[in-house]
Amino acid sequence: MDVPRQEDWIGSLAGALGAIALGLADAATELRRANLIRTQSLFMEQLDRAIDDPVLAAALSTLDGLDEERRRQLLFINRHYGLLLLTYQIGAIDRGELLGSLKILSRNRIFRHYWQATADQRGDLPEHSLEARIGRALDAIVDERLDDLEEWWVVG
Repeated sequence: MDVPRQEDWIGSLAGALGAIALGLADAATELRRANLIRTQSLFMEQLDRAIDDPVLAAALSTLDGLDEERRRQLLFINRHYGLLLLTYQIGAIDRGELLGSLKILSRNRIFRHYWQATADQRGDLPEHSLEARIGRALDAIVDERLDDLEEWWVVG
């Protein structure tokens, strides 16, 4: 019986450890996605309750001077926008699909009102955050500055 050489044994061990590390990295990525989905679903549940109950809608909304119907519409638009962001973040759609969906959504007059009403809030986001970059792209879409669309994707 041949005894494995130390170099062979170390090489095999290093390969096995590398495979374990890759598996752990994949598991961490999937866990992050699962946590993101769960967190977003909690947020969606809150929005659903607020849409159904005007008292909760007033508590959750950050916009003043809205009648009940408009507040519910804007909460629903916020819910839909958040769902599109989540769909992109978990990899279910790619950048082109996200921008296409946002372009279609931006044609809706209620969405345009929502987008204008929340402009100051988006200004408070960290500049390089995904939501801020998507917001700049959507600003370009809403403003029909389609030639500016590529700028949002550049990570500084």
